Amino acid sequence: MRCPFCSQDESQVKDSRPTDDGASIRRRRQCNACGGRFTTFERVQIRDMVVLKDDGRRREPFDRDKLERSMEIALRKRPVDPERLERIISGIVRRLESSGSNEIQSKLVGEMVMDALATLDPVAYVRFASVYRNFREAGDFETFVGGLRRGE
Repeated sequence: MRCPFCSQDESQVKDSRPTDDGASIRRRRQCNACGGRFTTFERVQIRDMVVLKDDGRRREPFDRDKLERSMEIALRKRPVDPERLERIISGIVRRLESSGSNEIQSKLVGEMVMDALATLDPVAYVRFASVYRNFREAGDFETFVGGLRRGE
């Protein structure tokens, strides 16, 4: 495993344990060159999935890390436990994999993230929605938040 600090190829596993949901293994590693410590996760991948973009013509490989980054951006500086976020992301990926299809609409992924963030953190939900639904002006926020208050 390549060190994220010095890019050395050799690192040593110091500790391995399953995550809380048992869907992956968390490994603490130490770089043999610089001594830096970092964490990696090992997960089972059932199938290679492709995301179909909204225009219907573009396809790109499903990227779990991209899903994680987008949720982390929405949750930046919010009081959410990283382990809880990891469980939610693993749950989304498992539902996508168990759908039986190798091709997934990007809209489905976006809606799953929206549903998860709605129950996890209301601020992160609005942040994600502002990008996902392409808010262009303050009135878009007002309309969206007004709908939340009315339970829509």
